Amino acid sequence: MLAVGLAFLIQWVGFAMAYALRTEKFFDLTGSITYISVTILAVLLSPVIDDRSVLLLAPVLIWATRLGTFLFGRIQKAGKDERFDEIKTSFPRFLNTWTLQGLWVTFTAAAALVGITSTTRKGLGWLALIGFVIWFLGFAIELMADTQKSAFRADPANKGRFIDTGLWAWSRHPNYFGEIVLWIGVAIIALPVLRGWQFVALISPVFVTLLLTRVSGVPILERRADEKWGGQEDYEAYKKRTPVLIPRPPATD
Repeated sequence: MLAVGLAFLIQWVGFAMAYALRTEKFFDLTGSITYISVTILAVLLSPVIDDRSVLLLAPVLIWATRLGTFLFGRIQKAGKDERFDEIKTSFPRFLNTWTLQGLWVTFTAAAALVGITSTTRKGLGWLALIGFVIWFLGFAIELMADTQKSAFRADPANKGRFIDTGLWAWSRHPNYFGEIVLWIGVAIIALPVLRGWQFVALISPVFVTLLLTRVSGVPILERRADEKWGGQEDYEAYKKRTPVLIPRPPATD
């Protein structure tokens, strides 16, 4: 409860500063700082800090630090996030966006937070190892996809083009696939110590999947891509041969 309360407190403080400055430049960075803060708080307030707590803490810290710095650097280069062009001038809409980020942190990190604070303690076993391997696989996919896209955009020769190389030849949104996979891994690590109502925390990877595939991720980017390149022969061919999310090796002639 304290961790969840802290998640919303950080968002509202961030909102107050952002609204006063009429900027969205540290929105994503604040989200990452929130993940780091609430997870560390959960560990520090736990009566016992065991190996599973550390194993749940480390992946969240690594993922949040990497993603936060990546998104912050990206918006610094871009100068703005066009999603906020209209929202940031409206007090209620901008506040609602920050509040929803608090919910995003709460539901996404639910399995890690409940696993860390659970009174049930068990030694690490094969399930924890499987969970960590799955997390690492998802993290590696997300990192590689983001790195490939950044390099593609940095090349002046690719200006105005869509990326269809590397992992992006296997999936139209490999970074989102990686993020879903890594949170499945975190949930598996937490699973052995969940009891009773705590199994509700397994909503974490389900929430991430629904959010990225039905709400704020894939639908928005697919719509923007269709607006930019829809009707172009190469783009339509790319869409036809490349899965939306789950990677599949490109067909060879």
